[in-house]
Amino acid sequence: MFSKESLIALQSIFIKEVTRYFRIWVQTLLPPAITMSLYFVIFGQLIGSRVGQMGGVSYMEYITPGIIMMSVITNSYSNVVSSFFSAKFQRSIEEMLVSPVPTLYILLGYIFGGVSRGLLTGIIVTLVASQFVDLEVHHWGILFFVVILTSMLFATGGLVNAIFAKKFDDISIVPTFILTPLTYLGGVFYSIQLLPEFWQTVSLANPILYMVNAFRYGFLGFSDIDIVHALILLSVFILSLFSLAYYLLTKGIGIRS
Repeated sequence: MFSKESLIALQSIFIKEVTRYFRIWVQTLLPPAITMSLYFVIFGQLIGSRVGQMGGVSYMEYITPGIIMMSVITNSYSNVVSSFFSAKFQRSIEEMLVSPVPTLYILLGYIFGGVSRGLLTGIIVTLVASQFVDLEVHHWGILFFVVILTSMLFATGGLVNAIFAKKFDDISIVPTFILTPLTYLGGVFYSIQLLPEFWQTVSLANPILYMVNAFRYGFLGFSDIDIVHALILLSVFILSLFSLAYYLLTKGIGIRS
């Protein structure tokens, strides 16, 4: 399972994924920088000047971790869902599955590719944010742990979406109707402490709320959510989705016709 040939296969899939999004960097890496710059200008400077402080810091500082995390989530997900579905549509994924390469390495190759794009766009957005606000990191360990786990989670989620998708339109259903609403309602631009008690309770059902707040804790040192609960929930989601993706690939569900 840990043979040299399998590791070469894993490396090849990963390099293919990285090369793919670098080749079309105008579509994959540039848009997040432009979009997030608009968020900083509109929400941070124009609206933020009227909001004042939140959580003891300026509104611009408060929303920065959430905006960075939003770019990581979106790009980790979209990279894998589009790449894997294209491979499935062209039937090249079937050749991988019947090859001697273990399914685990195929799965990891796509996930690592999505993680690399998520982390790269996160770095790009962080550099953009540094032009608008002075960034200070409270806890580097939690910061890196949360961003890597989150990108892994949504890269895996993108792969599961691609497995079940039957046409290109299907890969946009989850991002449009589930991912985007949950992200905007996940405490990126506000603290749930501002909500009535009922809606605070409802917000706790949003998994992205835990990721955003855990990442915010890494930057600012405070969170609306208990950081231990957030990390446990994140780990459980990753294990669950990874197990599901591995099972689907092993059985060929949604791939072999």
